[in-house]
Amino acid sequence: MQLKTMPKKKPLSAGRAPLFLFLCQMISALDVPLDHGEKAKLLDDLVQPPTITQQSPKDYIIDPRENIVIQCEAKGKPPPSFSWTRNGTHFDIDKDPLVTMKPGSGTLVINIMSEGKAETYEGVYQCTARNERGAAVSNNIVVRPSRSPLWTKERLEPIILRSGQSLVLPCRPPIGLPPAIIFWMDNSFQRLPQSERVSQGLNGDLYFSNVLPEDTREDYICYARFNHTQTIQQKQPISLKVISVDELNDTIAANLSDTEFYGAKSSKERPPTFLTPEGNESHKEELRGNVLSLECIAEGLPTPVIYWIKEDGTLPVNRTFYRNFKKTLQIIHVSEADSGNYQCIAKNALGAVHHTISVTVKAAPYWIVAPHNLVLSPGENGTLICRANGNPKPRISWLTNGVPVEIALDDPSRKIDGDTIMFSNVQESSSAVYQCNASNKYGYLLANAFVNVLAEPPRILTSANTLYQVIANRPALLDCAFFGSPMPTIEWFKGTKGSALHEDIYVLHDNGTLEIPVAQKDSTGTYTCVARNKLGMAKNEVHLEIKDPTRFIKQPEYAVVQRGSKVSFECKVKHDHTLIPTILWLKDNGELPNDERFSVDKDHLVVSDVKDEDGGTYTCAANTTLDSVSASAVLRVVAPTPTPAPIYDVPNPPFDLELTNQLDKSVQLTWTPGDDNNSPITKFIIEYEDAMHEAGLWRHQAEVSGTQTTAQLKLSPYVNYSFRVMAENSIGRSVPSEASEQYLTKAAEPDQNPTAVEGLGTEPDNLVITWKPLNGFQSNGPGLQYKVSWRQKDGDDEWTSVVVANVSKYIVSGTPTFVPYLIKVQALNDVGFAPEPAAVMGHSGEDLPMVAPGNVRVSVVNSTLAEAHWDPVPPKSVRGHLQGYRIYYWKAQSSSKRNRRHIEKKILTFQGSKTHGMLPGLQPYSHYVLNVRVVNGKGEGPASADRGFHTPEGVPSAPSSLKIVNPTLDSLTLEWDPPSHPNGILTEYILKYQPINSTHELGPLVDLKIPANKTRWTLKNLNFSTRYKFYFYAQTSVGSGSQITEEAITTVDEGKKAMASRQVDIATQGWFIGLMCAVALLILILLIVCFIRRNKGGKYPVKEKEDAHADPEIQPMKEDDGTFGEYSDAEDHKPLKKGSRTPSDRTVKKEDSDDSLVDYGEGVNGQFNEDGSFIGQYSGKKEKEPAEGNESSEAPSPVNAMNSFV
Repeated sequence: MQLKTMPKKKPLSAGRAPLFLFLCQMISALDVPLDHGEKAKLLDDLVQPPTITQQSPKDYIIDPRENIVIQCEAKGKPPPSFSWTRNGTHFDIDKDPLVTMKPGSGTLVINIMSEGKAETYEGVYQCTARNERGAAVSNNIVVRPSRSPLWTKERLEPIILRSGQSLVLPCRPPIGLPPAIIFWMDNSFQRLPQSERVSQGLNGDLYFSNVLPEDTREDYICYARFNHTQTIQQKQPISLKVISVDELNDTIAANLSDTEFYGAKSSKERPPTFLTPEGNESHKEELRGNVLSLECIAEGLPTPVIYWIKEDGTLPVNRTFYRNFKKTLQIIHVSEADSGNYQCIAKNALGAVHHTISVTVKAAPYWIVAPHNLVLSPGENGTLICRANGNPKPRISWLTNGVPVEIALDDPSRKIDGDTIMFSNVQESSSAVYQCNASNKYGYLLANAFVNVLAEPPRILTSANTLYQVIANRPALLDCAFFGSPMPTIEWFKGTKGSALHEDIYVLHDNGTLEIPVAQKDSTGTYTCVARNKLGMAKNEVHLEIKDPTRFIKQPEYAVVQRGSKVSFECKVKHDHTLIPTILWLKDNGELPNDERFSVDKDHLVVSDVKDEDGGTYTCAANTTLDSVSASAVLRVVAPTPTPAPIYDVPNPPFDLELTNQLDKSVQLTWTPGDDNNSPITKFIIEYEDAMHEAGLWRHQAEVSGTQTTAQLKLSPYVNYSFRVMAENSIGRSVPSEASEQYLTKAAEPDQNPTAVEGLGTEPDNLVITWKPLNGFQSNGPGLQYKVSWRQKDGDDEWTSVVVANVSKYIVSGTPTFVPYLIKVQALNDVGFAPEPAAVMGHSGEDLPMVAPGNVRVSVVNSTLAEAHWDPVPPKSVRGHLQGYRIYYWKAQSSSKRNRRHIEKKILTFQGSKTHGMLPGLQPYSHYVLNVRVVNGKGEGPASADRGFHTPEGVPSAPSSLKIVNPTLDSLTLEWDPPSHPNGILTEYILKYQPINSTHELGPLVDLKIPANKTRWTLKNLNFSTRYKFYFYAQTSVGSGSQITEEAITTVDEGKKAMASRQVDIATQGWFIGLMCAVALLILILLIVCFIRRNKGGKYPVKEKEDAHADPEIQPMKEDDGTFGEYSDAEDHKPLKKGSRTPSDRTVKKEDSDDSLVDYGEGVNGQFNEDGSFIGQYSGKKEKEPAEGNESSEAPSPVNAMNSFV
């Protein structure tokens, strides 16, 4: 009996899989089993229309070297007969000696290996399976032989390219069936290396973004592999020579004279262009469910990199893959949502190029709802639905027994409406096989679904009195395979007088199976399955036994033994007394060595005369017919050593836990202690797990003395307890023991109520009551609920109560605004109520305050601070919890009328019942407006009347900007913008300035007062080429504001500029550079001669010559390295004051009035305007340095240095 079930409500264990191979059901229809099992024999008198079970694929490509086998298998009762059509006409297999049909099957075998050709049998085949109840047809099977044609002969010219050019080597394989797989190899059948630069396209061509000399070879060979016939075809080799730049230059040099020779260059670097596809746009069409492959291959130098994006969308994360060095984008399982524009971008250092591929996803027909078999009883109604989708939308057509319904015999019980056939008041003559065909231009779907009209009372196919044995705490599955028409309903009963089992504890599957998710000892008994329909009833009894699980009492332990000694591993198990376990010992997951040193008795494995090779993992496996357990221990073999000191460790865990004296609220737990490992056990810790409410979470239960092995434990109602025990000694605590058996206590009323009860309204007319609900452990029984009660605190109303489910909130509507309430929340379950709870106070919802604060007044403290005062509002007008008062204040306009811009309002909140507050951060000399509002938990009340006040004048901010323009020899012009915050009426500006000399010392300070209406001032009679520092600020009647500083320089003397210009011009002349080189050589010779003469005691009168040619422009040579200073223009030297002279010791002293740009960090890098004014910023002062000639930091002029040696 096969039963087509609805999807299962819970997954069943793997051991029950054969049941669902047998009990396979689609929707609610029945299917008569056609195998030869015992269940099928019970239904030998039933008939069923044919069903196609196996057929060849629609597109059937055959190997022409083998016999052709076209499959067609079907089932039915009575067994169906088979016939074939070929190319739409009857195929008479009796007339063709090469064609045979397998016995009991519709499969054709065409013997072409002895004679005949595969091409003769090309065509479209269709199989029909027929019996007295109808006819089922197969798909149209297109049979074609595979083809692997040869390449056409062609002559391929060698290809010669310059390094860097692009190249495409065409493959153009012959068209085969199925299409060939293309790859490129050399003569040695080694695949050619590919990279971002060299890769194979989807069409098989080999693309070079740019060629290199190492690409030169004579054996670029394209291969086509035809998998169906296991053949490989080869194209003629292609020769490629890449000429490098050096080779090209050598070729040019050999053919040209010296005067004609020129250097050849490699191909210039160039931005990318696409080799494929061509143009800026292309189109790609793909079918739903296929793999979408988009390709972009570009050339360029350097090699481009490819990027992909989808316009107006993102690429699907888990279905997008990049192939061929990101040149190919693949999207698997493509759907209509993947349609759109995809853009590939090729980019290198010189640019980028884009190509847009417009993708359209079409769809061959696919099922939305495929038709399913119907088994109906006479007079019943039914429906066949055939619903498919595709792009374009498929056309639905119906056939009955292989004949279009339009020309088939009329059936009064049948009505066709598009994709649906409706049956009403069916009779036995209504039985038939219907075919639904959904087709569009991209393909078709064909589905067979029969209508089988049967009138059968229920039959139960599961063997009577079947015994099921299940280990405790595991699922139990009781079978009830059935058949009947109409579809029977199934009920299960336990015992002889029990009521029907329901889905609060049990799971009733649509195939008749009863599932007990967690089988307990009390699940043992006899279960009856009852199947009913309008034609009768059938029942069957099965028996369930719950067995204790097999577990270890003592398991092998890790051992370290000396070579030559004896070791024993102990393995004791506890098992159900009706099951006989078998004990198997393994070493390293294999059999024990065949050695008499290994001996096994009832509970022990003994290894005598231990050797090094005996080390490893030993496993004890205990197996029964229902379960198995295993435990392992490692044996480590060491060399003999003196007797070691005792090893102290935490205890081994207790074992053999048992529950006795099981009462409603207590139980006795007994255990066996483990080894104490040389440290006495001081106490035992007992933990429990509630498998019903908190599975996997262990909580503390009790502690007992280390001398006890029994504990009386207090229990809570309606808890599925498991216990475990840990031992503790002075070293530490053991690992937990194995869990005890489970014990479910009886339910009782709750003994506590919810906590954290609160009442707080969220709207003016409601009261939201919340609480922390009880957990499952605290519920004490099923059906946990809460009784919520409330009444007004100050009224005489009775308590209003409502019982709600296991939730944590209840909302009372229609309450007055902000009224105190008394609230109670009491727990209850199916057994009864918890104790009466205490009442807590809450409030209904708040509303916005009604009254604004009055008598608002402001006292100004200073120009930036004021204090506001107000009278409190009446408490009743607050209509909620008073949270404080909120002040809104803003600046209306400046008293000076210069700034009328409205600024954003500022807000200050004062908590509680305060009636005054300070307003900091005000702007001086401004008009402010404020109002006050009261605030509760709902929000703000109305604003008080606006109250204005003025702040007094303050000091102004610094001027907004200060610039020095139009510098001359003796004047500077200052321009500025007034302060952004005058904070009053400006009375005047104060300008202070002082010169800065070359040593960065400040000169005398000059004060100057400027009228407030000025924004420009010119200072005259200043020193030329002098830096000045300026301090500038504004004043009001209150005082001076912040200052702004700036520095500037008057221009230099034009005569000195001209000298610097001439020196620069000379220094840049080629003859002058040559002359300087000669002078340097002469100096070197003079130094050598001087050195020789000094060694001989002579005196070379260089000093006298220098004295004789004294000149203030001459700078001495540096004494530390004997080299000349770098060349610099005349501006680099410190100017001497009029009348100054060079001292006789050849030093030039700096005067206080010197003003060197070098000292200010500019040097020769300073720039001048066309009028000679200096452009640049003062970059900080240098430390003062001595100005003696031999230690000067000034770079000496090479002209002066040359003159000093003339």
